[in-house]
Amino acid sequence: MSRAAGPPVAPRIPSERVDHGDRRPDDYAWLKDKHNPAVIAYLQAENAWTEQVLAPLAPLRAALYDEMHGRIKHTDRSVPYPDHGYWYYHRTEAGRQYPIHCRRVGGNGGPEEVLLDLNQMAEGKGYLALGEFTVSDNGRYLAFSTDETGFREYTLQVKDLASGTILAERIAATGSAAWAADNRTLFYTVEDHAKRKYRLYRHRLGAPDDVLVYEETDERFAIGVARLRGDQFLMLHIGSHTTSEMRFLPVDEPEASWTMLAERLPDQEYRAVHRGDRFYIQVNDTGRNFRVVVAPVATPGREHWVEWQGHRDTVLIEDLDCFARHLVLWEREEGVPQARVTDLETGETHRLAFAEEVYEAYAGMNREWDTDRLRFEYQSLVTPPTVYDYQMATRERVMLKQKEVAGGYDASRYRIRRLHAPAPDGVQVPISLVYRDDARGPEHDQAGPLLLKGYGAYAYPYPVGFSSERLSLLDRGVIIAIAHVRGGGDLGRPWHDAGRMEHKANTFADFIACADNLVEEGWADPDRLVAEGGSAGGLLMGAVTNLRPDRWRAVVSHVPFVDVLNTMLDPDLPLTVGEYEEWGNPALPEQYAWMRAYCPYTNLQPSRFPAMLIRTALNDSQVMYWEPAKYVAKVRALQSNDSPVLLETNMGAGHGGASGRYDRLHEVALDYAFMLWQMGVVPGVRRD
Repeated sequence: MSRAAGPPVAPRIPSERVDHGDRRPDDYAWLKDKHNPAVIAYLQAENAWTEQVLAPLAPLRAALYDEMHGRIKHTDRSVPYPDHGYWYYHRTEAGRQYPIHCRRVGGNGGPEEVLLDLNQMAEGKGYLALGEFTVSDNGRYLAFSTDETGFREYTLQVKDLASGTILAERIAATGSAAWAADNRTLFYTVEDHAKRKYRLYRHRLGAPDDVLVYEETDERFAIGVARLRGDQFLMLHIGSHTTSEMRFLPVDEPEASWTMLAERLPDQEYRAVHRGDRFYIQVNDTGRNFRVVVAPVATPGREHWVEWQGHRDTVLIEDLDCFARHLVLWEREEGVPQARVTDLETGETHRLAFAEEVYEAYAGMNREWDTDRLRFEYQSLVTPPTVYDYQMATRERVMLKQKEVAGGYDASRYRIRRLHAPAPDGVQVPISLVYRDDARGPEHDQAGPLLLKGYGAYAYPYPVGFSSERLSLLDRGVIIAIAHVRGGGDLGRPWHDAGRMEHKANTFADFIACADNLVEEGWADPDRLVAEGGSAGGLLMGAVTNLRPDRWRAVVSHVPFVDVLNTMLDPDLPLTVGEYEEWGNPALPEQYAWMRAYCPYTNLQPSRFPAMLIRTALNDSQVMYWEPAKYVAKVRALQSNDSPVLLETNMGAGHGGASGRYDRLHEVALDYAFMLWQMGVVPGVRRD
């Protein structure tokens, strides 16, 4: 693959920072100035270079897009869910980028009422995301919020559904919102300069001034407001990464004082649901994986807690769902989700059975209180998203809809495996595999191209759900593996603890161990092994590239958190202070040393780097665009080989990339074309 000219060269403007006596030069700090025309010009030059390098892949990109586009059922509708006499759903139309949100009275019997057509709202805009969407009890008012830049800065508005008019209310920089029972009072949260949701306001429709109800002054904590199922209480959640507090308010007393459920205690998290005269509370006070206690609504403090379900070392309680007669515990055991249903009148308990070895199962839209029906969703690496209604009393399961994959998808042609790789300290790290039945690998005595994905942060279990786009890789013989590394929540909260703060190095060691194991066991051809991760998973990509640049043929990083030290040393940036409990506070010498040891940007050294595709977005509020921009500039300056190092910046989006469903496919097609090129499976196009 020949190129006529070299890549852009970012000017090196000497800059230095000293922390705890440690001197760190940063010649590319100038890229932080978003308003500097030279910065924009540099990002645009990088985009042009990426297009030039990948020009020979244009036919492949077009083919990939057409394949992925062809698997979509373009005109479709979600399964309606009931709420206060209406049935709500969203639908899509062929050729239109965004969903249309609708409702009917009485299920399918009544006429359709369009609540929000995001396609109309997006006209003339390059980006649109819907945030809050909540309807008043009488069904008349819709509170909704939208972001038009990708910076996740949502503006809250109210639509009168009776007249179809948007009311005068327009509130900037909002988070969650919830209605009181009077259909006139709306509670909402707003964010500070660092995008932390820190204030709760009470708004009455048409009133000129809103009332500040609560302000959280501890910068580690953010707040959110929600309506509990059962329509008796509003709940204010106040939480950091390790500690939480809740306050509640009767829905029919919007001007009353909020009652604290239990005061915050360091390193204790809890969450409550309500039934009758008691709260059911999920809390990790006696063990990291949570137990469930019961407390009276009248006296909900810790001194009145009675254990209902004890802590279990091997079972994580992830969430609770409470109904009039049943409580559902969403659990995770041996890395896979479980649903356990308890009849609160008889005490009888049972688990739902799931057939596959690796899968996702989670609660769907359950707005009704007095029901024996649980709506849940299921999918796996080979099973498309499926919506079920489960009768908790009779244990009858009814499939309502499975997402259609156009073009004749046959799930029986694909295989799922769960493997384990030994980490350097002996810990067994799970790996989920998906591949076509005729793909290379140990079953065919020939290693093949393999994509290894990872994340490993925030106690987030890496999803093992379905992707119709991914079929374009699988059908070309690519094996896809997911490394469930420490730092994630795949094996419970202790798994998270073992990969955060001073233990973060385990995340990187686990990922490399998974790669080594896949090579040794004959799954991956070492010259066709590609690694992929995004955000905190992009930090993982940067760290493992520094540690083992020889292991990867190519690395794909989306919005990567690679400038860890400089970002965490700036408390004015979004998220920074709240993140101290995940990464550490670099103002403290010991914790600075943790991050100093692995920060990808700081630890770059002259090397033969693998091929890289780095994605970012100019309006990203989670990982600022300058982190990957600086990283690419520094890699190029230190690179001793000519592997392509490409930076692609979406100039009109944020952390999640393009907002339109068709626009997003173009981004995926570029990623896949790059991967396939580097795996050597693009006919007629050389890798070097």
